[in-house]
Parts: sequence; C-alpha cells; structure tokens
Amino acid sequence: MLAALALTALASFAGAVFLAWSQPLPPAAHIHLALAAGVMPLILGAMSHFVPVLTRSGAPASGVQLVPLLALAAGALAVFSFIAPNQAYYFAALLALAAAAAFAGWIVKRGRSALGKPHPCLYWYLAAIACLMLALAAVAAMALWPEQRLALKRLHLHLNTLGFIGLTAIATLQVLMPTAVGRPDPQAATRLRQDLKWALGGTLLIAVGTAWLTPLAWLGTLLWALPVLRLGRAWLTLYRAEIRRMHGAAPSLAAALAGFSATLVFGILHAAGVLLPSDSAHAFILAFLFPLVTGAVSQLLPVWLKPGPQTVWHGRIRQRLQWGGGIRGLMFLGGGLLLASGWRGGMILAVAALALFLLQLIGAAKTMLNRGD
Repeated sequence: MLAALALTALASFAGAVFLAWSQPLPPAAHIHLALAAGVMPLILGAMSHFVPVLTRSGAPASGVQLVPLLALAAGALAVFSFIAPNQAYYFAALLALAAAAAFAGWIVKRGRSALGKPHPCLYWYLAAIACLMLALAAVAAMALWPEQRLALKRLHLHLNTLGFIGLTAIATLQVLMPTAVGRPDPQAATRLRQDLKWALGGTLLIAVGTAWLTPLAWLGTLLWALPVLRLGRAWLTLYRAEIRRMHGAAPSLAAALAGFSATLVFGILHAAGVLLPSDSAHAFILAFLFPLVTGAVSQLLPVWLKPGPQTVWHGRIRQRLQWGGGIRGLMFLGGGLLLASGWRGGMILAVAALALFLLQLIGAAKTMLNRGD
C-alpha cells in the first residue's frame, strides 16, 4: 500500500501542475490536490511504516492501514468541492479529522506499549497529528464563525504546512538522511528531543500570528529557525560530500531542507502582505515538498515494494531512481524560489524535474518487469 500511496502522491503533484496551468480554477483546487489528496495520505502511510520501528513493535493491524485510504478519500472530496464549487469540504474535513484522531490514538497506544523508551521522533509525529487535527477543526469553525473565515483559512494553511507536514518532514529527515548516506548521525535523537518545543511553539505562533497578530508570526519563525539551523549545520558537518553529489537521495533531501528554510521566510512575507497566500503555498510545494517526496521515494520505494533484507535488486532500483537526484533537487528548489519571487517561468524548472523523476519511475518499472522481479 505504501508504494501505491507514493505513486498517488506523485500523480497528484502532476495533476496539481496541470490544473494550475490549464484550468481556470481557484488555487485551492490544485493546492488541495497536492497537499490533501497527495501528501496527507502518504504521510500517514509513511508514519504507519516508521512508528513500529520507532517503538520496536510489530506491523500495524489492517484497520490502521486503512486510515491513509480514509484520508485519501477525504482529500479527494476536498479537491472535488473546489473543482465543482460546493461546501463538501466541511464533510471532507470531518472525515479527515476522524482518520487523524484514530491514527493519533494508535500512535499513543504503540508508544505506551513500546519495548523500552520510544525514539523521540515519535513525539514529533504526535505533535504533527495534533496540528493536523487543529487545522481540520479550523475548517469546521469557518461554518460557526463566518466573520473569521479569512483568519481561520490562514490558521488552517499554516497548521497544515508547517505543523502537520513540517514537523513530520523535519523529524523523518533526521532518521532518513543517515539511512540514505549509510553513516549514522549520533546527535539526531538528542536534537529531536531538545528541538520539538521550538518547532511546535514556532508553528503555533506562526499560525496564530498569520491569522490574527502578525508579530507573533515573526517570533514563531525565529523559534522554527533554531531546529532547522541545527539540522543544517549537522548535515554540513557529517554529510557535506554526499550532499554535493550529482546523484543520490542525499542532495535531494538537503534541497528539501533548504526549501523548508526558504518557506519560513515566505511565511513572514505572506503575514506581512508581501506575498499572496497562493504564492507562498506554491513555493512550499515546489521548493520543499517536491524534493522531499522524490528524495524519500527514491530511497524507500524499493523497501516498500519488497520488504525484508536488502539485496542487489533493491540497490539496482534505488540507483535508477536516485540518478540525477542532486540536479533534480536544485531544479525543484530553484523553481520554487523563482515562482515565489514572481517569475512564473520557475514552474518550468519544477515541471521538468518532476517529469524526469516520473520517467525514471517508468524505467525502474520496466527493469523489474523485464527481469521478472
């Protein structure tokens, strides 16, 4: 199922680009296609893979594995509500809220029954799910307080992007990068244990500040910058050579971290009225999500397709997917930055990089079929 969710997310990215370019639809349609129908189910699915590892427990039950599919249905309904304008997004938010609550309960249960103390990454996941639930509750609140609709939309956007997606991504990157490089990061657990309060506090201040009191957003950005800068410094110390390579997952993951850093600045510009919400959201998707998801998929997809001991088969497929990872990451990052600065041609760079990765996926699939894998 994880492989299917990853492919669905990539397809949603491609669909979002198509809608943004060719259809006279509101930005909410393609933004929700990428985030709600693509990223949200993939994150929940990835969490179902990582939580048993973090708690040293068994595979999730079949009911838990259905939660990402429930989130996918909610995301698809939200997209439909903006393509054919209606208020179905209220029901979509409640459906996703039920999925998130069930998933949070499962994480808490796994944490309590863990063999020994859970890895600190688990608490970042719980905080991310809590932000998702608050973001979805903000959608429901729009019906009760229509006069606060714009503020609640901003609250919803930032709790989703910096909270649900950002907390999950920054925590996972600290576990995934050492795996991709093949060398440990001895301080990763310590950083995760120390930095959650800054990242979560920063998220809440940015979300509330953007909605109602701008100076809080500036303070929140400074708080979020602490864990990002600490992680960036650690990576430059430990993995500088791998990050500068043309191929591999490491440069793509590093580009994602750089993209997230840039989106923190864009959030401030959005709060100050310099950037439109759609521009900051587009930059978040192109400069951060695209290199993050393609880099993570290039590393994890072979494991999701064939769990168990790593073999020559895994290495061969991973090599196909990670070809040009550094160039692709820079194209995503550059495209997002150019788009946020007002040059629409920046989209071309991101589209070209995404098309390249999709072709690599097709090539890897042909390799598997031709060799009977």
